Amino acid sequence: MNIQRTIPYTLNIGGQLLSLERPLVMGILNATAESFYEASQMHTASAVAERTLAMLREGASIIDVGGCSTKPGLAPVSKEEEMRRLGMALAVVRKVAPEAVLSVDTFRASVAERCVKDFGVQVINDVSGGADERMFDVVAGLQVPYVLTCGKAPGATLMCDLAERIDRLHLMGVNDVVVDPGFGFGKTLDDNYRLMAHLEELHLLECPLLVGVSRKSMIYKFLGVTPDEALNGTTVLHTIALMKGAHILRVHDVRAAVEAVAITEKLKNSSESSDSSDFSEFSESSEKTHSSQLITHSS
Repeated sequence: MNIQRTIPYTLNIGGQLLSLERPLVMGILNATAESFYEASQMHTASAVAERTLAMLREGASIIDVGGCSTKPGLAPVSKEEEMRRLGMALAVVRKVAPEAVLSVDTFRASVAERCVKDFGVQVINDVSGGADERMFDVVAGLQVPYVLTCGKAPGATLMCDLAERIDRLHLMGVNDVVVDPGFGFGKTLDDNYRLMAHLEELHLLECPLLVGVSRKSMIYKFLGVTPDEALNGTTVLHTIALMKGAHILRVHDVRAAVEAVAITEKLKNSSESSDSSDFSEFSESSEKTHSSQLITHSS
């Protein structure tokens, strides 16, 4: 696999630039009772506080707070219930970690707007890709980074759809668009793996790339395990995504993802700093030794 050096984008977070030259980890905080991975569900203020501090200690750069599960086949909770959950969680996070960079995971423009205005949320993470017709206007008005998710199968249609939406957002004055190709959204299991195999092609869109595969069905269904048993598979895919130049990993398990970033960055740096002539000499020496052994053996 070719090693893709991460493109050094930045995000404007409340007037300060957040560098993406080294990949970042976005920790998931679900203020829900329906999310597919039960261990990520935080129902109380104390649980939210504990998880927030734990993720920051483990190296999360962004905390992504959600109040409405997008679990397949599950009807979304009402706008009022989603906002109630988010209000509780965001208030707690702002209390225990006032300087944390916060993202809100919502497909509703009105909810996103309230979270930014009332709780100082700095990023809007919209899994619907702008299905709410007001979302792009809200993002442009608030001037916050926007995670654009695509729910189409991989191929030319996905690329064209993302490119068209990115152009619309840029024309509306949105400078920071992060692309999430939408693993698990509108895709079969094979679609998801085909998308991962060609992930580096999304750099043609000239936007930072967010990958969200943590403990998803493309892992646990393929391996015949449960979401609780899907951390190893998650780390494998995180490593592949990082090797292909992903900028942000959206994860349940922060420490494991941070370690994956550290190791892949070490590998990238080692690849760039190594002297290729050393390996050429080693290869030539090995070939000579192997030939000598063959001659000796045949005689």
